[in-house]
Amino acid sequence: MLIRIAAAVLFASAVASAIASAQTSPDIQNVLERLDKLETENARLRDEIRALRAELTAPATEERMDVQENRTAELEQTKVAASQRFPVTLTGMLLFNAFKNGQNAGAAQVPAAAALNKAPAPDGASLRQTVVGLKFNGPELPGGGKASGSLYMDFFAGTNVPANNLLRIRIATLDLAWKNTTISVGQDKPLISPREPVSLAQVGISPLTAAGNLWNWNPQFRLEQRFAVNEHSGLKAQGQIYETTENYSSTLPPQFAATLERSRPSYEGRFEFFQEHGGRRVELAPGFHIGATHVAGRSVQSRIASFDWLVRPFARLEFSGELFRGSDVAGLGALPGFNVSAAGVVTAVHSHGEWGQLAYAPTARLSFHAYSGQQANRVADLPSSGVIRNFVFAGNIMYKFAPNVIAAFEASQARTEYLGFGLRRNNHYDLALAYLF
Repeated sequence: MLIRIAAAVLFASAVASAIASAQTSPDIQNVLERLDKLETENARLRDEIRALRAELTAPATEERMDVQENRTAELEQTKVAASQRFPVTLTGMLLFNAFKNGQNAGAAQVPAAAALNKAPAPDGASLRQTVVGLKFNGPELPGGGKASGSLYMDFFAGTNVPANNLLRIRIATLDLAWKNTTISVGQDKPLISPREPVSLAQVGISPLTAAGNLWNWNPQFRLEQRFAVNEHSGLKAQGQIYETTENYSSTLPPQFAATLERSRPSYEGRFEFFQEHGGRRVELAPGFHIGATHVAGRSVQSRIASFDWLVRPFARLEFSGELFRGSDVAGLGALPGFNVSAAGVVTAVHSHGEWGQLAYAPTARLSFHAYSGQQANRVADLPSSGVIRNFVFAGNIMYKFAPNVIAAFEASQARTEYLGFGLRRNNHYDLALAYLF
């Protein structure tokens, strides 16, 4: 605009000058040439301004991915109305799995261990690991607190038959949170085992089930208190009442099957120290579990000590895992934790387990995960054909076609050693495509 005004002023000045000096035809031609140059400069400047604006408003590919991911994480998806007028967010993952198993899969889509006997390999495809969730943002609480909650379900109940995939609750929590205190009720993993490997192949059950990862999603009441040590570090003290699940009556002599109490309360504690600075983070947490199984008129003591960790030396690399040692660990989602003889002698199985995962994300779109774990049981405590050791190792690669569209390929092998029968192996391959909503 300024250029055009200047051009007009120059034109008027030139005309006035030409008239005043009894202008001639060459003078008028000079004025017209100068006007043409100004118009050319004006067009060039407009083009440069457009190019500069385009450069400033178009971030690089990875930056654009980060922006979209942040917006997806913040907004998640459509808010729906609730009867109490508080926002409810629909979230979840549509997950398609194409899988191939070995002959020791035991007819399972996602085998946790290699079966003792061979059977036809259960290969196929499935949508039953799809997850549907709701997130709730509730009212303010006295003392500056806030209520919130979540509910996640999948279709992994039922059978592998596509028409018999049943909806079930995975995790559900109601949190009453203040600045340094949170009270939670719901259904979740054991307090002493909060972490797990990253996998789209094993979603219906947690990765490394029966191989070091204690995972049963059970009802619980939890209390957490947070303490700040300094600007970059702190401590979380957590306590929990957790309902164990005893689901191994098939391993009992028939005359004692009805004596097993299916659920029992247990008590857990965990103390996490964390430090974070400049994108680096370390979390270290010891824990304990105290409970009992009632069977055959006896009380089998469940005593577990645990330790879990996360180490992130820089933003794209992370090492995490856990270990445990104790007796009667079955109620937390592990291998059978007790043995009952035909004479009614009850023995607690002593076990130890550990797992670890190394995760590396070289770009915003691409990530690699390698993990392995095991559960080992004391031979003297086992019945005939009991599992001495179950070891699983796996690796996967994930690629984001878009912030909410992920493709993954995973390969794993389970190596299970049976008392009196030796080692069995089973390979599992999975190609997954997930749409996050």
